[in-house]
Amino acid sequence: MKSIFNPIIYVTLSLFILLGAVACKKTIAPIDEEIVSPITGTRTQFTLDSIFLYARQIYLWNDALPTYAEFNPRNRYSGINPELTAFKQELLDISQIKINPVSQSAYELPVYPGSPKYSYLQAGRSTGGHIADVGSTNASAIVKSSIISSNGKNIGYIALSSFPKLSTFKEAIDVCFAALSAGNPSYLVLDLRDNGGGYTETAEYFANQIASSALNGKVMYSEQFNAQMQAGRSTILKYQPYLDNAGKMVVYNGRMATMADVDYTEKGNTYYFNKKGTLERVEKVYFIVSGKTASASEMLISCLKPYFEVKLIGEKTYGKPLGFFGINIDQYSVFLSSFLIRNAAGWSDYFTGMAPDIAIKTESNPDLGNPEEPCLKAAIALLNGSSPSTKLSVTKLQQTNPSFTRAIDTPMPIGAIERRLKLKN
Repeated sequence: MKSIFNPIIYVTLSLFILLGAVACKKTIAPIDEEIVSPITGTRTQFTLDSIFLYARQIYLWNDALPTYAEFNPRNRYSGINPELTAFKQELLDISQIKINPVSQSAYELPVYPGSPKYSYLQAGRSTGGHIADVGSTNASAIVKSSIISSNGKNIGYIALSSFPKLSTFKEAIDVCFAALSAGNPSYLVLDLRDNGGGYTETAEYFANQIASSALNGKVMYSEQFNAQMQAGRSTILKYQPYLDNAGKMVVYNGRMATMADVDYTEKGNTYYFNKKGTLERVEKVYFIVSGKTASASEMLISCLKPYFEVKLIGEKTYGKPLGFFGINIDQYSVFLSSFLIRNAAGWSDYFTGMAPDIAIKTESNPDLGNPEEPCLKAAIALLNGSSPSTKLSVTKLQQTNPSFTRAIDTPMPIGAIERRLKLKN
């Protein structure tokens, strides 16, 4: 669905935004407002302005950003061609301003050349705060699942490649966990070595399948936006329409709702356990991880830490304790790092990744689900408290998914996308 707003945005200090079809039109601003960005210019210049002005209000670390006049996006980037390169360079530069005092480098120090570690910009407009092509979109995300019997223990194993949109993936999750429940496992090994994340609501649903009913009502995690957003002062968002999951406009207080009407308080963005499925006796959850394990995958690990014995096997994870929602600027989608993901213990400090409890170099083309595969073998041994020499029997619930192709040395997908933002009461 097309937005009702014109994509060209003119912004003043109090964020008086005028929408016009041609970017060169001169408009007189109200006398009580100081113009901080020009009200004439090219379409490219207005997009450059808008990227920075949105960041000034909704970026997680907006407190570190300079003023518009100091940053001067038009002067810095107008000469770069093509325009998409200019926009991405601007976003990269914005993302390098806030320094992590622990690492003494930028929180968004690039992992892949030319791209912020977290924030993202691409051609094409998002709908309802998300885009349609994040990771797998159906049951193919469950690469393999099985019950492994060892030393009288039943161990559930799931290899998961992403967290697709819940509406396309819920049935596959339900079927997978129903089959696992038949084996009555007390232990789970979740293989997330190739899982770059996806939707937070899907990771949450996964956690609710693992949790017992005794955890109902307990905090799973919270999303912490910057102070300006929590105070409801990110007024630039009134020029982003609030859409439901079907991409439809929503009526709010007698008018069409905008993203400025959302409740960004931490209380309003705290999520609680709500048991799904019939699996009730899981005690330990071990994760196979790598540098590609990121975002919603790390969120799942973090959420379970306060309540289960959690161990990591493999390599250090990517390190992404935050998320975002889509912003449309002209014909582009911008995902600015917007909220910190904190577990029930208030922990979120894994910007440089989660270190494994057992360090093992992950193979380039592992035989997923094979108990002799080094990472899974180590996980089973750790669960047994013994050496991995015990003969194992495997009950196959699903064969390896033939449609799954392992990504090697490719940029991380967009992850930790939040599309359940709620309007203020």
